[in-house]
Amino acid sequence: MLEVVGWGRRNGHQRYRCKACEVVFTPRRKDVSLANRFVWFRWWVEGKQTIESISRMSGHSVRQLKTWFHEHLGSTPQWTVKRSEKVHLLVDGTWFRNGLCLVAYRDSRRKSTLFYRLTDDEREAEIAEDIQTIKSLGIHITSVTTDGGLDIVRALKTVCPEAVRQRCLAHVEREVLTWLTQHPRTAAGKALRRLALQIARIETHNDALYWKRCLKEWHEEYGCFIEQKTVSQTTGEETYTHEGVRKAYHHIRRALPDMFRFIDDPDRPKTTNALEPFFGHIKDNLRIHRGLPFEHHRNFVKWYLFFNNEMERNKD
Repeated sequence: MLEVVGWGRRNGHQRYRCKACEVVFTPRRKDVSLANRFVWFRWWVEGKQTIESISRMSGHSVRQLKTWFHEHLGSTPQWTVKRSEKVHLLVDGTWFRNGLCLVAYRDSRRKSTLFYRLTDDEREAEIAEDIQTIKSLGIHITSVTTDGGLDIVRALKTVCPEAVRQRCLAHVEREVLTWLTQHPRTAAGKALRRLALQIARIETHNDALYWKRCLKEWHEEYGCFIEQKTVSQTTGEETYTHEGVRKAYHHIRRALPDMFRFIDDPDRPKTTNALEPFFGHIKDNLRIHRGLPFEHHRNFVKWYLFFNNEMERNKD
C-alpha cells in the first residue's frame, strides 16, 4: 500500500501527501531547480519576456528572479566556435546608448558569431588582433564584407591580405544618398542620385561594366562642376561650391575597387544587412530590460551572443 499519494499541483509543481503523518509537501531537486533557473534566465535574455511575465510563468517572485538573473550576469559564458574550412566574414559594429560598442565577426553562411569585442571604439589594432585570433582557430577567411571603415581596411591589409575585401553596397548607397539629400537641386546631383539607386540592382559583370561607364560619363560631364569653389566674403576662405555632390562622388570612387567582388562568388555577401536585424534584436531586448548596471549590460550582450550561437548550431 502506498504511504505517499499525489495531492494536486501548486505553482506548476506536483504536491504529495503522507498518509501516515498527513503532511503535504513538494519534493525539490536542486539540480532540476538550478536547470529551471537557467531556462528562465535564457528566456529573459533571448526572448522578449519581461521579468514580470517570467514570474507569472515560474511561480517565483520578481525579486527572487532578479537575484538569480543578476547572479548569472555576474559571470560570462564559455565561448566555443564551430570550425569551418572557409568563411565569408561579415564585420560591423554597433553602438549602445551607454557608449559601449559591439564589434561582431559573423560567419555569413552559418549565421553564427565567430568572435566579438566589446569596446568603446572601432580601432585598427583591436580589429587586427581579433582577426588574427579567428585565423589562429583554424578558420580560413576567404572574404570580408565591411562598411569600408579605414580601421577595418588597414587591419585586413595587415593580418589577412589574402582575403577578398567586399564593400557593403548598402553602406555605399546610404552614404551617397545622405550627401546628395533626397531632392538634389542640381542636375549633377540628380544624375548621381539615379546612379546611386542602381547600385543594389547590379548582379553581373556586364551590369557592373555598364554602371562604371555611366559613372565615368557622369564625371566627364560634371567633373569641373564639382571642383568649383566659392570664396567666403567674411573669412576669405575657399570652399567647394557643391560640396555634397563632390563628397558623394569621391565616396563612390574610393569604394569602387571593392564594390563588385561579390560577382565572382555567389556565396560572398555584398552587404552587411544580415547584421542589422541581429543588432536590432539585441537592442530591443536590452530596451525591455533597461536600467542594468554597465557591467551587467556587457555580460547581457555576451550571454545573448552565446545563446544565439547555440540556437544556430542546433539548426545545422
